[in-house]
Amino acid sequence: MGENQLLVDTDVLIAYLNHRAYRSYLESAKYRVYYSAITKKELLAKRGLKTSERQAILALLKRFRLIRIDRRVTDEYSRLRIRYPSLAKGDALIGASALARKLPLLTQNLRHFRVIHGLVLLPIEVRRLRSQRPL
Repeated sequence: MGENQLLVDTDVLIAYLNHRAYRSYLESAKYRVYYSAITKKELLAKRGLKTSERQAILALLKRFRLIRIDRRVTDEYSRLRIRYPSLAKGDALIGASALARKLPLLTQNLRHFRVIHGLVLLPIEVRRLRSQRPL
């Protein structure tokens, strides 16, 4: 069976941690899952994060592969910031990580990323719950 690769956005990991959403992607052996260094920062920098929450985040991230901010990512990031100046810096880094590694992106924030030419967005399996609180 062939392995599919994908990059997950921060919101997908939060939805998984809170509601076990996206299990078909995150718990399946058929996917090699990557996350951006900015996603790790976003997850671990939340104010008021409990020790148990931090441990759960780190345990989850150990299952996946980190994309560091290297020259390919910074080159893509610079291109995206010039072409899409209204794109948030974090979103630009995640988009740049996906483009630099030629990975499709799994995100709930389609509105944020659909403007990026050449970025492949994966269909989402669940809609964000209105009552869902981030981590």
